[in-house]
Amino acid sequence: MKEKSQRKLYNVLSKKGIKNFVGVPDSTIKYFIDEGLNKKKILISTREEEAIGIATGMSLSGEKSLVFMQNAGFANSLSTITSLVQLYQIPIILLIGWRGFLKNDAPEHEKIGKIQPQLIKTIGLESKIVDEKNLKNTCDWALTKLNQGKSIGLIIKREFID
Repeated sequence: MKEKSQRKLYNVLSKKGIKNFVGVPDSTIKYFIDEGLNKKKILISTREEEAIGIATGMSLSGEKSLVFMQNAGFANSLSTITSLVQLYQIPIILLIGWRGFLKNDAPEHEKIGKIQPQLIKTIGLESKIVDEKNLKNTCDWALTKLNQGKSIGLIIKREFID
């Protein structure tokens, strides 16, 4: 997703009521994160499970929250997602950068990139890939689900190699 669209994604979600943006930096979503940092609305954590715990507390206080992470961190946090977020029906948006989407990505991203769609399906996490064309509709879908008390995933494909 291009810089302008990532910044727009942050601003659309913020204007539509997401108050808390917590996570572990990922270059796939670097402009999304930068937009929030510029507005002093991003909380950086050291691990994805920590970010999920913080966002859970914020959600329980009535504030809408989003956790951003790369897909390796998503895989690391499967237990936290299934045994906390899903079990107790905590409404959180998980924004997941899809490393390994490109076939010539770094070797450490290939395996998780290949199995990410199946992991998401296996744990029953409703998700959509967000891109420049569907940004507004996908944000509306995500916020509708959040307002219904559901946790969902928004996926951003990593379309570059650095």
